[in-house]
Amino acid sequence: MRAAALIAVPDAGRQNSWVPLVVVALAQILMAFNINALRVSIGGIVATLGTSPTTVGTAIVTHSLFIAGLVMLGGKIGALCGPRPVFKVTVLLFGAAMVIMALSSSAMMMIVAQGIAGAAGAALVPTLVVLIAANYRGRQQTQALGWLGASEAMGGVLAFLVAGFLGTWIGWRYPFGLLGVLAACTFLLSRRLNPVETQGDFRIDAVGVVLGALAVILICVGFDSTNSWGLLLAEPEAPFSLFGLSPAPVMIVVGVAFGQAFFAWSKRRQAAQKRPLIALEVIETPQQGSAVFSMFMIVLVGSAVGFLIPLYIEIVQGYSSLRTALAIIPNSLSIFVAAVLVSRLFDRLSSRHIARGGFVVVAAGLALLAVVIHNEWDTLMVIVALVVIGLGQGALVTVLFNVLAAATPEVLAGDVASLRGTTTNLAGAVGTAVAGALSVGVLSASIATMLINNPVIPRELKVQVDLDKVGFVSNDRLVEVMEGTAATPEQITEAARINAQARLRSLRICLLALTGVALLAIFPTGALPPETSELVTRASSRSGNAA
Repeated sequence: MRAAALIAVPDAGRQNSWVPLVVVALAQILMAFNINALRVSIGGIVATLGTSPTTVGTAIVTHSLFIAGLVMLGGKIGALCGPRPVFKVTVLLFGAAMVIMALSSSAMMMIVAQGIAGAAGAALVPTLVVLIAANYRGRQQTQALGWLGASEAMGGVLAFLVAGFLGTWIGWRYPFGLLGVLAACTFLLSRRLNPVETQGDFRIDAVGVVLGALAVILICVGFDSTNSWGLLLAEPEAPFSLFGLSPAPVMIVVGVAFGQAFFAWSKRRQAAQKRPLIALEVIETPQQGSAVFSMFMIVLVGSAVGFLIPLYIEIVQGYSSLRTALAIIPNSLSIFVAAVLVSRLFDRLSSRHIARGGFVVVAAGLALLAVVIHNEWDTLMVIVALVVIGLGQGALVTVLFNVLAAATPEVLAGDVASLRGTTTNLAGAVGTAVAGALSVGVLSASIATMLINNPVIPRELKVQVDLDKVGFVSNDRLVEVMEGTAATPEQITEAARINAQARLRSLRICLLALTGVALLAIFPTGALPPETSELVTRASSRSGNAA
């Protein structure tokens, strides 16, 4: 059932102040800063909290899981209570989570802090788009949505710079403490946001909340646990097994089933003239479905790359977080530039052509990176490859979001934002989990292959050091472990060589696998709008109708 429009519509022909956009963008920057600061601080967190890199990955997945599982509920809370009050409360809650993060004394405390930040983000994400829709129309709205996407990339750039410098010279905790202060400042600036009328004439779909949350949680946990519980057969670390099968793939399948049940329930409520948790109008056309799927794929690829790069630089090569920042910044800057400038192509190219070109560019960058990557990230070709990947990412995120926004009535802006938040955070969690599981799995297989019939390292030493199950560790750490055994200098050198070669092979295989994913994602974009300037035309048409 379609609700009546309750958003106060500004004059479509008047240029509105950009101050509300600045406030909204600050909130987006805070969330992006947090997740990227986690990535760039892997080395410091591992050393300080005495945990593993995959635990940091679990914290990232936890953050994304809470947003993806609760963002649809967050959108309805915003509609009931008003976007501006919800914006204020959730910004403060996010700031409190960052203070907890800065004071974390254990890996569990870190994960809890990220869970709280994710819960805050679940209510905050939908309000950002609603506030944009309430303040801007037509081409100005298209530009504002582009800047909202670009602010996410800018948050990544700032995270790599600030967290890189502070993490190297002072400590990884300080960037998160700084986020707490910035959250308080954003709260004070939120008074400049225009109020939006609430929609208090409905009840939240409790069954939909449970079904949607269970689907997201099971899928995320399933993917995140494939490495430790087993991809198919249960590992000893698995909490239980089903006739010898790992619970991880079972959880993924059950999660997908809950997702199907969620949509079936939503259709039933809509047929009964009751409002579902998310309006089905936002995904009812092939164009909208294509945009959602394409958005999922590009975020999955981007999250996987965003996890692999810091993992390799800090854990494998042993470089500082500052070195990681300097290596990744070109990629983040290119995402920002593409997200801002791609709207200028809407007058000349269709969203279908832009999306296809974006995936081709991302695939080309990934393939180039897989070819040129060695044990140094500061070579010219590596930087070029990262820039190419970023250009494709930025263009895709902006154009796909605009397709969803242009095809949906203004009153459903919160549902569009909820759908976007669920899609991107579920994709982010799955991408991070898949990257971790694939990289470790390929690494283990490579080392096991290289150890077969190796004349230098005897079987007794393999058992003593457990080389066939070694994770991502630096050569210095491996040498330190082997020096405590009966290994000879020749055997230690050979083990370090195998470790370095296997890690590089693992990274290249992961990058090539992501290249294939990007290429396969080109085909579903055929359902995107084929007409030139369709995004601008739709946005202008919606503005006139709303006015």
